Amino acid sequence: MHDDIPEAFRQSVPEASSQRATLLIWGGSALGLAVVALGGWLALSALNPVSSDSAPEVVPAASPTPSPSVAAETTDDLLGHLSYKEVAAQELKPISADGRLKLQNSAAQAYQRMAAAARAAGVSVQPISAFRTVEEQNYLFFKVKEQRAQATAQRANVSAPPGHSEHHTGYAIDVGDATRPATNLSQSFDQTPAFKWLEANAARFSFELSFPKGNPQGVSYEPWHWRYVGDQKSLKTFYSARKLKTNKATEGTSP
Repeated sequence: MHDDIPEAFRQSVPEASSQRATLLIWGGSALGLAVVALGGWLALSALNPVSSDSAPEVVPAASPTPSPSVAAETTDDLLGHLSYKEVAAQELKPISADGRLKLQNSAAQAYQRMAAAARAAGVSVQPISAFRTVEEQNYLFFKVKEQRAQATAQRANVSAPPGHSEHHTGYAIDVGDATRPATNLSQSFDQTPAFKWLEANAARFSFELSFPKGNPQGVSYEPWHWRYVGDQKSLKTFYSARKLKTNKATEGTSP
């Protein structure tokens, strides 16, 4: 551009002088901004005095309140069997003529209707075992294991440890065919008229086979062992078993 201006009007500015002038301008501007900022801070301090021994209170963020959840049934697993509480005696109702075999009231009523329907079809479904106390299961597991010289794991394949039997709940029942007593508590029960009728009709009365072949708990196949799942309580009681990993079922018989 200097070539477009006549030489008489050109003025050369020493480089050093130009730099000093620039620094003075910037320095003055910065000082002016600092003064303005200081004045503003003093004005705010006069309006809102803060005590030197009182720091601003820091309020921690409130922790979110966990939403209530439905308590899941226990999945306490012992040798493939879940833990079950022993039902109170006053909740049981007799299902046998001598009053010895009992189930929880809802299960007892459903079983009696089922047995009556079987009789009407010419089939004799006979109850063999129902509610059991933990003490009774203690004998069936430990004493019978000793009598048969069975290893603990072997015994667990065919009988639940005490505190882990479905019979404690008052919802489980072992049945047989009154016309085929030799098949009682044997896998050959699945060849009887009683089993075939149950297989086709038990679901109508909310009974299901507890330990079919290849069941998730790895318990031996028990065609005689049925459980009631006809209300919310019974359903929750048993379906925690679905959480167990599938194990290979072993063959055997249970007392």
